[in-house]
Amino acid sequence: MLENIQCPEDLKALDPGQYPALAQEIREFLIQKVSEHGGHLASNLGVVELTMALHLALELPKDKIVWDVGHQSYTHKLLSGRREAFDTLREYGGLSGFPKRRESDYDSFDTGHSSTSISAGLGLVEARDRLGEDHTVVSVIGDGALSGGMAYEALNNASRLKSNFIIVLNDNNMSISESTGGFSRYLSRIRLGAGYNNLKRDVKRGLSRVPGVGDSLVENISQAKMVLKQFMVPGMFFENLDITYVGPIDGHDIATMVRIFKEAKKIDRPILIHVKTKKGKGYQPAERHPVRFHGVGPFDVESGKPLEAKTGISYTEAFSHTLCRLGEKDARIVAVTAAMPEGTGLKKFGVLYPNRLYDVGIAEEHAVTFAAGMAAGGLKPVVAVYSSFLQRAYDQILHDVCLQGLPVVFAVDRAGLVGNDGETHHGVFDLSYLSSMPGMVVFAPKNKYELRSGLEFGLSCGKPFAIRYPRGTAWSGLKECHAPIRLGRSEILTEGKEIALLAVGDMVETALQVRDLLREQGLSPTLVNVRFVKPMDTELLDRLARGHSLAVTMEDNVEAGGYGEAVASYCNGMGNGMKVLKKAVPDRFVEHGAVSTLRKLLKLDAGSIADEILNVWKGKEI
Repeated sequence: MLENIQCPEDLKALDPGQYPALAQEIREFLIQKVSEHGGHLASNLGVVELTMALHLALELPKDKIVWDVGHQSYTHKLLSGRREAFDTLREYGGLSGFPKRRESDYDSFDTGHSSTSISAGLGLVEARDRLGEDHTVVSVIGDGALSGGMAYEALNNASRLKSNFIIVLNDNNMSISESTGGFSRYLSRIRLGAGYNNLKRDVKRGLSRVPGVGDSLVENISQAKMVLKQFMVPGMFFENLDITYVGPIDGHDIATMVRIFKEAKKIDRPILIHVKTKKGKGYQPAERHPVRFHGVGPFDVESGKPLEAKTGISYTEAFSHTLCRLGEKDARIVAVTAAMPEGTGLKKFGVLYPNRLYDVGIAEEHAVTFAAGMAAGGLKPVVAVYSSFLQRAYDQILHDVCLQGLPVVFAVDRAGLVGNDGETHHGVFDLSYLSSMPGMVVFAPKNKYELRSGLEFGLSCGKPFAIRYPRGTAWSGLKECHAPIRLGRSEILTEGKEIALLAVGDMVETALQVRDLLREQGLSPTLVNVRFVKPMDTELLDRLARGHSLAVTMEDNVEAGGYGEAVASYCNGMGNGMKVLKKAVPDRFVEHGAVSTLRKLLKLDAGSIADEILNVWKGKEI
């Protein structure tokens, strides 16, 4: 059946009795494609029937669906004519793993970060109403995303709305990890409180059967119903915001969802429909381990095991092991995660020291200020977070940490190009925004050994401290080259002349290859492990300027506001005569693809950098 569905109208042409078989076919298709290309599996398996029901109840693409985060949109893409493109899933130039407006008219809003869908949907509703249009807008948000404060800001704004807006709460008791916090407990009470809805239905049916007065009794009791709700329904949180609450309903019952979605389109106010789904449904390995199968690389379908053998520990694991070791020595060390204890490597710390790990939910802003408060009180907080998500807490880092000079350590994971998740997940802005903040120390280790010593240094330096490291296997090269870490001092790895290669963090490995390529051309460059992007080692720059005419900065961060710009500004200001060639991510959003592919595209691979250096050195046009 799936091969014959190119648009929602093809789905609507099926007999409803075929829906379960189609759902199974979709799951088999997704499991096969994700096993080949990697991607987000468990979340997509959980929303197959929900997505089918939305496509059946709505008039797409006239109507609009906003998928919160967006990694659960695979079935939506399948049902909107993109089945064949799944052979290029998450590859460069291929199908994105997230909604993209430029990819299809069926994608109404680009998403990739959590808790944004209600705000975006509300904006689409206001645009619809002001332009006199009549389509339906649906925001699909997960229960984990409701731990993010932005969702409540939007709900507060939506409460004033006097026209139709549908919010679908996809409740699977998970974000990436298991949902935590007060709202998670609140939803649990709703799931267990379905008795109210059954009672309301039975009372209405009974009263309606009373001859002559039944209908009027039903009408007159409507006000008393609100009192009953106050006693029996936790869902009154939404009702008190003037948002009609319906649920919880079975998120795998297509017929019921279609009926409710169609009825919801008729209501001239916001309505929240609470559906209960199972993350990983239909694939036992994903049902048993939904966190592991949230985002996966290629795997064996039969066993669920990864196809690629692990070659070494990751940077995340190196961070985790070091923090656990340091935590044993110092009870003041505490850790904070925004709903990602597994992804950031903090789960082991939480097992060893359960009272010192704080999972605050998808609330990066709160995580940072919470950590600032703990630092002000004498603790040593470590906030572990992906680079792309840390930018959500820019104001809190600036005002609540740096302004007071509080010793909060930021373990900035997934820094640089992360690959197949694309624009919304690349961590290529952190060097720029962190180094713009007065008092912030920004450290980038060259390998796993330096990560370990850098984290220990950061916890002892008494300043706001960010240590940023990439995704994937930790480089173990240059173990023998490890000068003691001193604040604001870089490390010279190779003494040379005329050309200086200044590499930041993960780019040191590339810089070694560039050095060797230049040596083949008869040049003898100096190689520097920058270590500290801030404070910048100006003493070293002054020294280099006396024996080098060209400095080449190398960073996996955008050029604007990055390390290279800082070096160029300093050299120009000092008038030291050293020319600066900046190699960084250009001023554009980088799409999804393998990191090696993207680096070649951006000319950040060793061969491209060496060629450009030679052209500059020979005085040729770049």
